[in-house]
Amino acid sequence: MPGNLKILSFEKPIFVLAPLAGYTDLPFRSVVKKFGADLTVSEMLSSNALSYGSAKTFHMLKKSPIENPYSVQIAGAEVDVIKKAVEILNTQEGIDIIDLNCGCPVPKIVGHGSGSSLLLNLPLMGEIIRTIKDTSNKSLTSVKIRLGFEKKNHIDIAKMVEDSGADFLAVHGRTRAGRFKAAVDYDAIKEIKEAVSIPVIANGDIDSYEKAQWVLEHTGADGVMIGRGAIGAPWIFHQLKSGSADIDMSLKHAIIMEHFDKMIEFYGERGVTMFRKHVHTYSKGYRGASILRNDVNRINESLEFRGVIDEFFKNSEILI
Repeated sequence: MPGNLKILSFEKPIFVLAPLAGYTDLPFRSVVKKFGADLTVSEMLSSNALSYGSAKTFHMLKKSPIENPYSVQIAGAEVDVIKKAVEILNTQEGIDIIDLNCGCPVPKIVGHGSGSSLLLNLPLMGEIIRTIKDTSNKSLTSVKIRLGFEKKNHIDIAKMVEDSGADFLAVHGRTRAGRFKAAVDYDAIKEIKEAVSIPVIANGDIDSYEKAQWVLEHTGADGVMIGRGAIGAPWIFHQLKSGSADIDMSLKHAIIMEHFDKMIEFYGERGVTMFRKHVHTYSKGYRGASILRNDVNRINESLEFRGVIDEFFKNSEILI
């Protein structure tokens, strides 16, 4: 099998946290890693920002000590800029994988020729992948793709990824035109898996233990990548790792509190306001959730905030 896959065994399905802007920061990644994820990926980083030495981007590069292996995802469309960004990443320790984003559908990214826009120019995409592979001193190179831009040409895309030297790929089962609303085409992911020899990770609308198991069986993929399905429910990785859909309420409580503590540790008191959006997702379906949301929206001090959410998730019930 190509590359140094010893750091990431595909002998059994792996469970990967997808990069998700504004959510999969170091605190969240450290929590899902502790409770079951095999691989965590940084938020998408601009190759331009890396090459220009953006302090904010370098802060986003930081990883938790338990994030092993750790993947950094970059976006870009200019070969020379990508090369410079990779050379900068080569100086950073603790990175095992460089991942190229060829799937982001956001207009701002696509407008710059990056993300899923690369699906319109497979020769350029291949050149960028080869540049990363040839320049990087990291163990592995991976690529995140969609099924096409307007229409599916997923087999051509996947074969280009493989032929360009990528060690594995993750497939979001929609075209760029499908954004996040069209039905995910798991049959197409299966077709990719059957067409290439490198490992394939399935992604798209995997929001429960049962769905993850079905996707693995249906597609034959070597793993699943979960993004939005983990927001408000990072314990999905514990479920998958333990092989059981059951999740104890006390474990949910422990995970939520660990996430908050990591936010404060990483961001300081600013983590309080940043955690409000997580409280909104964590409390969904709980009795008294709207009252809790109103309360935390008025609290700016970490100890008081912690006390309120600790009490709530320790004692509140989920509405059936």
